[in-house]
Amino acid sequence: MAPHSSPVGTNRFTDLLGIDVPVVLGPFGGASSVQLTAAVSDGGGLGSYGLYGYDGEAIQRTAADLRAATAKPFALNLWVPTGSEATSVPQADFDRYVGGLKPYFEELGIPLPQMPARYLADYGEQVEATLEARPAVVSFVFGVPAPEVVEEAHRRGIKVLGTATTVDEAVALEEGGVDAVVASGMESGGHRVSFLKPAEESLVGTFALIPQVADAVAIPVVAAGGIADRRGYAAARALGADAVQVGTAFLATRESAAVPAYRAVLRSPAAGHTVLTRAMSGRLARGIPNRVITELADSPSVAPFPVQNWLTGRFRPEAAAQGKTELMSLWAGQSARLIRHDNAADVLAELLAGVPGQLST
Repeated sequence: MAPHSSPVGTNRFTDLLGIDVPVVLGPFGGASSVQLTAAVSDGGGLGSYGLYGYDGEAIQRTAADLRAATAKPFALNLWVPTGSEATSVPQADFDRYVGGLKPYFEELGIPLPQMPARYLADYGEQVEATLEARPAVVSFVFGVPAPEVVEEAHRRGIKVLGTATTVDEAVALEEGGVDAVVASGMESGGHRVSFLKPAEESLVGTFALIPQVADAVAIPVVAAGGIADRRGYAAARALGADAVQVGTAFLATRESAAVPAYRAVLRSPAAGHTVLTRAMSGRLARGIPNRVITELADSPSVAPFPVQNWLTGRFRPEAAAQGKTELMSLWAGQSARLIRHDNAADVLAELLAGVPGQLST
């Protein structure tokens, strides 16, 4: 996708990051792809790549692949530890958690997993590798990055984005030195990235959240949640956002790492209903309900995060390979019924049609 020749919608956010248009690709976890990230960046926006689960070597390799794919700025995304992560569980509890998932492993024809040495990649290693990779932007979810991390990023010329689900979180991020804040309304797909209060107590809708955050902080605000077309873009800008972050509409494109069966569900009537669930990862996340989510909704054997995420991560890739969407994580936001395009260039063009003065009636 060729970059825009004119500064469509440029403002203090685009000037800050050196990009052409105020559109950010939501940083997916397992659905991130070099192709999609590069497509959004080449289109003038900020492509983002989620690094959940990546060790230092994988991060360096991914950054190199992104640089080979695009000469434009891109963001790498990290999860800040909240302190609530279960770093280990007793063997008896692990066996109980595995037992609750046994039918899914059997259905897919794969063996039950053994207890791992660890459930998460080392955060310190991730930060070091990300800063060494020197992306244009490093973005964070689930908290405020440590002052020394922000300082080192700035020393290396890297801009820092943080993500908030409430006004208080946005203020905390600004006080923590980030350069811009993503205000994520509860309509957003995937994990609710709250960190000051439990996610269930931080469910503020985009329409209410954006103007309050814009009033509370002086740094640029990026609106996220329920935005998929020109109307959402125009509304977000009218509410005081400097840019928009879009996930689900881009996730449905052929450039994403979502398998065809997943993309088909995103375009189906089933996508009109999403739920907040802890069943797949142990943390609250929004997705399209399927058999796993329904069957585990009240199960006492759902493990805490990240144990549950690791466990379901042992069968989800195989479910994707077999096209069994009932056994996958179908993360999606509440805007899925607005999906109209199957390539990133068209999604970006649709969003930018909402630039003030260009909105069609």
